[in-house]
Amino acid sequence: MTSDLKLHQLFSPAFPTGGFAYSHGLETLAAEGLVHDADTLTDWLRTWLAHGAGRSDAILFARAARGEDPAPLDALARALAGSAERRREAVQQGAAFAATCRHVWALDLSDMAYPVAAGRAVALLGLDPRTALGTMLLNTASGFVGAAQRLLPIGQSAGQAALAALAPACAAAADAAFAADPDDLGGFAPVMDAAAARHETLPVRVFRS
Repeated sequence: MTSDLKLHQLFSPAFPTGGFAYSHGLETLAAEGLVHDADTLTDWLRTWLAHGAGRSDAILFARAARGEDPAPLDALARALAGSAERRREAVQQGAAFAATCRHVWALDLSDMAYPVAAGRAVALLGLDPRTALGTMLLNTASGFVGAAQRLLPIGQSAGQAALAALAPACAAAADAAFAADPDDLGGFAPVMDAAAARHETLPVRVFRS
């Protein structure tokens, strides 16, 4: 299998991480009417990537893909998760990702938070790290769009338009992550973080976060 095809397999929506079960707090904002159409969804996606967990996840991925010790990176990823549900989201998806990589490619890959496990897998497989990170970010955003389409009156075409608009920002975020240093970790998206923390109080929930 060529490197490009292997990369697409790793970050395909079909790769069994269980990402379809999580909304990253988007369900809360949909229930409260703050995200209600394609435009507000696009704004949410851009905030996630530029100021939220997407930014920190990109930096953690980049450091793992460069071959840094994954154990302290995993500890950072867990500490940066702003709620118990968000921590489970990162850890459980990472464990599922790592288990599949061990089964398919016999990688020496421990269970870790998803961005660290993904970056470590890219290093072990010898894949291009910048291309891999951009692909991972867009695939994660695709999962959020799928969640939005179950929560909101947003069709397939509108969802794909939102992803197409976000693609250049994913590539730019990948470049920025590889230029970042450890002090750049973190973000500021209080509305998003608070919504993720409130998710467990919703009377009716479709998603696990």
